[in-house]
Amino acid sequence: MAAMAEGAGEPELVSIPVTPRGLSTPEGMSTPPVRRGGAATSGAGTPVRRVVEGLRGYLEEVGHLTRLNPQDAWLPITESRSGNASYAAFHSLNAGLGFQALLLPLAFPALGWSWGIISLTGAYFWQLYTLSILVKLHEAVPGRRYNRYVELAQAAFGEKLGVWLALFPTIYLSAGTATALILVGGETMKLFYQIVCGPLCTPSPISTVEWYLVFTSLAVILSQLPNLNSIAGLSLIGGATAIMYCTMSWVLSVSQQRPAAVSYEQVRSTSFGSSLFSTLNALGIIAFAFRGHNLSLEIQATMPSTFKHPAHVPMWRGAKAAYLLIAMCIFPVAIGGYWAYGNMMPPGGILTALYIFHGHDISRGLLAATFLLVVFNCLSSFQIYSMPVFDSFEAFYTGRTNRPCSVWVRSGFRIFYGFISLFIGIALPFLSSLAGLLGGLTLPVTFAYPCFMWICIKKPERFSYSWYVNWGLALLGTAFSLASSVGGVWSIINTGMKLKFFKPN
Repeated sequence: MAAMAEGAGEPELVSIPVTPRGLSTPEGMSTPPVRRGGAATSGAGTPVRRVVEGLRGYLEEVGHLTRLNPQDAWLPITESRSGNASYAAFHSLNAGLGFQALLLPLAFPALGWSWGIISLTGAYFWQLYTLSILVKLHEAVPGRRYNRYVELAQAAFGEKLGVWLALFPTIYLSAGTATALILVGGETMKLFYQIVCGPLCTPSPISTVEWYLVFTSLAVILSQLPNLNSIAGLSLIGGATAIMYCTMSWVLSVSQQRPAAVSYEQVRSTSFGSSLFSTLNALGIIAFAFRGHNLSLEIQATMPSTFKHPAHVPMWRGAKAAYLLIAMCIFPVAIGGYWAYGNMMPPGGILTALYIFHGHDISRGLLAATFLLVVFNCLSSFQIYSMPVFDSFEAFYTGRTNRPCSVWVRSGFRIFYGFISLFIGIALPFLSSLAGLLGGLTLPVTFAYPCFMWICIKKPERFSYSWYVNWGLALLGTAFSLASSVGGVWSIINTGMKLKFFKPN
């Protein structure tokens, strides 16, 4: 009786762990005290249930109880969390479709019609599967968002090994692509100028290096937009222009009369080794056309996420829309380009072939418009591929100073990056000869690492369907990466590489 009286006078406080939808409370978060005894337990515990259900509903609306890093609010990728499915579609399309698609017909002479189409289809669905893995792993751990590719690699492979495996390929895919975009954009601007002016502008009063400088200056001006969400409009322009120039390239090619000496005979090499490396090079061209996986986590990081509305839903919706449009571009370019030019396809791809074989058959205005679209796409793609580098610069600065970058500091970083990329492109023009080797080293980012990450983080049941699929694709992607790298080395040895410094074409 005494105990009952004491308990009735002062109900006991206990903690009820609230775990919405089966998720555990993150470390460092306290659970709400609920009174036990007296009126609190009357009516079969209804008040307790009411408290728990009310708190669960609040958490579902407000968020994931994510442990936030205050520094994220200062960095370009995570500064704005107002993204949506449309933004995800714009960014994914801009990052996933570019000038590499114009090179796809070059893969068919070594593979032939059947194996070329089979390889292109297999690579498309393979990279689409690994993209879905990255979208799901963004919030694989309750209370944590992996906002950058390297962060997810560290969570899967360990702090040190994750950096070693992911840092170089992601930096190369960002900085190397930016340098390539400067070279492609500058040369395309030069061609556009020559087409518009015609014979009056021959020889061109502006050199190729000066065109690189013009392109870089425009890219640096556009790079002053502060964060990833703020360039959504540019990504829309980049994606739209890529669709237009890809479509115009293959439509104009197939609508013209094919060259008289066109042939579709599969190219046969004199030795088994040469044939093998030619096939590997063709497969590498197909694999290199699929890009953007190194940016998918960063794109998803721009979206708000709650229990009720997780970020992976709009991200996957936007990514599916983007990659449907990408498929509608790359398959006609590859198949139509090979049909139009066959084994006569020049190294520059379908757009170069169009200029060489039909430059006098197509109206100058239509040809110039196609090249101008390529320039707009390169300017837009430069922004999204440079954003991870901008983020790294500002992360280093804010980590050392413990304050956000001022407008002047941020602008200084971006101007420095733009012109150092220009300097590298001019100083080391032979880097394009290393594309096969470096490209092979970056292939795991798209085709292997996501599968390894899924195994390490999700830990599927041993010998289950998921276990077999991910292990198989991961090992196959790794082997493909090594083979492409060996093929790149063979290509350098076979064709030779001239070390020309400060002598761009």
